Amino acid sequence: MALMPFQPTPFFADKNRAFWTLQFAGWGGVLLLRAMSAFANGQPASFLVLILITTITGFSLSLLLSPIFRQLINRRPLVTWGATTAVLLVAVSLHAFIDSWVLGLYSSNAETGFAQLFIGIFFLNLSLLGAWSALYYAINFFLQVEEQADRLERLEAQATSAQLAMLRYQLNPHFLFNTLNSISTLVLLEQTEPANAMLTRLSGFLRHTLLTELTGTIPLAEEVETLQLYLDIERMRFEERLRTHFDIEPAAEQALLPAMLLQPLVENAIKYAVTPQEEGARITVSAKVLGNRLRVAVSDTGPGAQGPGRRPLPDAVTGRRTVSTGVGLPNIRNRLAQAYGEEHRFEIRTPPEGGFTVIIEIPYETAEKTAPMSAPTRMASVPAPSQPGLAAAPTPGALT
Repeated sequence: MALMPFQPTPFFADKNRAFWTLQFAGWGGVLLLRAMSAFANGQPASFLVLILITTITGFSLSLLLSPIFRQLINRRPLVTWGATTAVLLVAVSLHAFIDSWVLGLYSSNAETGFAQLFIGIFFLNLSLLGAWSALYYAINFFLQVEEQADRLERLEAQATSAQLAMLRYQLNPHFLFNTLNSISTLVLLEQTEPANAMLTRLSGFLRHTLLTELTGTIPLAEEVETLQLYLDIERMRFEERLRTHFDIEPAAEQALLPAMLLQPLVENAIKYAVTPQEEGARITVSAKVLGNRLRVAVSDTGPGAQGPGRRPLPDAVTGRRTVSTGVGLPNIRNRLAQAYGEEHRFEIRTPPEGGFTVIIEIPYETAEKTAPMSAPTRMASVPAPSQPGLAAAPTPGALT
């Protein structure tokens, strides 16, 4: 038989219900304790009426104190504690007066006078209502701290989400400009078929990036599909100058990584390796699983960081501030820091003989190992083009 899912509810999730639960439990415990004490001291059963009256009096006075304390709790400390002391003394005096009067009626022949009864009962009730007041403030201060902590956590999550969204949408505008310019040129040259193919691939790439969850993770295989869409567009511009190679282990294909993480790296390689060299360059994307880690590397055969048109490096690599408008490498480093904290590795290798390699290591996770989430719309698989420039188009508060 299938079991109903059980979700424990925090005790203070409903503050009004929690207040009344504590009220009845607390004053019920006081009634029970006093009744047991009376029987232990040999009091007659009729004495229970007095205990019941004093308990109801204390219960009623605490109900009057709660709205007053609720108004005082957010005041300045001097006002809060000064007014609380005054109100508490009035409530205790009233409680002691009622108890003394009732006890005087019950034992009219007793030698103890009203004043003596009042003083004795006053200190007893002061400890009782004082403890109730202290508990009331302690619980509500605790709830305020918890609420502030939850609000701070939500604000931090929103800030992280906003920062990830900002980093996510920092795609190089030169790519879009160059692509649209190439399409415009093809149209002017009346090369309708290549222009239509390039426009189709551009729309597929933009659709994929917009439908992908901003701060989510996707399998590496889907990230490779996105790179194929992007490279198909760039290959129409650079033709044989842009050579690519993918070396993805089967075990790494289902590994999860932040969406659009590799596209800025490939774009960086095209900008600084393919564009400045007449012969172009070769870009290699490799991925493999090393124990419980996923290692992804994007390398190129360009001039590296030491050649002409040096690419900007993140400050963590150069050890100094770099004046540049580039967002690719800093973008990746910041996104990894936001997503994995200290559990990631971001390394750049620039050998003297040329070439440029970015190595990323993150925890190895798959969809089966993570909680189910609403996955973004998946694109149809895009086969690698058999000829340059030709590729199949993708299918489209306080307690009461």
